[in-house]
Amino acid sequence: MRAAEIHTAGEPPAVVERAVQAPARDETLVEVLAAPITPLDLLCASGTSYFGRPRTPYVPGVQGVGLAGGHPVWFPTSAGMAPGDGSMADVVAVPASSLVELPAGTDPVAFAALGLSAVAAHMALTWTGVLEAGEQVIVLGAGGVVGQSAVQLARAAGARRVVAAARSAAAQERALRAGADAVVALDTEDVAVLAARFTEAADGSVDLVVDPLFGAPAAAAARALGPGGRLVNLGGSASETSPLDSSTIRGRSLRVLGYTNNELTPEQRATAIRTVAGHALAGRLAVPYEAVPLAEVAAAWLRQAGGGTSGRIVLTPVRDP
Repeated sequence: MRAAEIHTAGEPPAVVERAVQAPARDETLVEVLAAPITPLDLLCASGTSYFGRPRTPYVPGVQGVGLAGGHPVWFPTSAGMAPGDGSMADVVAVPASSLVELPAGTDPVAFAALGLSAVAAHMALTWTGVLEAGEQVIVLGAGGVVGQSAVQLARAAGARRVVAAARSAAAQERALRAGADAVVALDTEDVAVLAARFTEAADGSVDLVVDPLFGAPAAAAARALGPGGRLVNLGGSASETSPLDSSTIRGRSLRVLGYTNNELTPEQRATAIRTVAGHALAGRLAVPYEAVPLAEVAAAWLRQAGGGTSGRIVLTPVRDP
């Protein structure tokens, strides 16, 4: 079989020929249909993540979509976070207990583009953020996969208004196409200026902020929250620190909450995957993606890392000519 293999941390993978791994007693062989190149893959392979420097060589890919026993499945791996190989190969051995069967008719490439990013958006909104129908939501970083998913999933959950925020004009356009009612430009670090923009774009007090950015955008969005409002932080793409002031938190009794997919139980994750798949199949959820043959993984890896794509790159092993 062919596999994308990382030989040196910090360098892109190369395609190699490998023998198909014999599955252990608790594992199932999955024929890979789609393997996304995600930010977590890039971080783990860099050798600078909090998981430590990965043992090389290894096959990256923390998730994928494939066929197991003739059924479409989503599957996770710990590639780059622990010894072992991931999804960027023709075939991968996966613990049977971690497979999540997908609905018939699911587009494997389109769903792989969503994957755990959409799970994070869904669970941040519903489990941690406890979004209720009729509430107003701000989504930061709304041009990315998590943000675009959050805009659409907030709408599906009954939000009355969704205000999106993104840095570039292209990202703002993606947020609008995802269904945002209004978009705020994140082209300044001035918290007061950004806060005024959020207040103007919102229809009264905001109930929930979904925040994969932190930094000045989070501090500004918090000022648009009403009494008892919630800010759910999923990451620090803008900054690891934020000028979020005490008076804003205390004066409105705000709740600042953290979310990570790593906190989910396997059962919670499987339920969330099926929920996301249902929304995707019903046409309520989709993000831009680019399908690339496995043979072109090195160039695709560099483009994804450098932001030179219009959406998530998804490797398609079995669709190579």
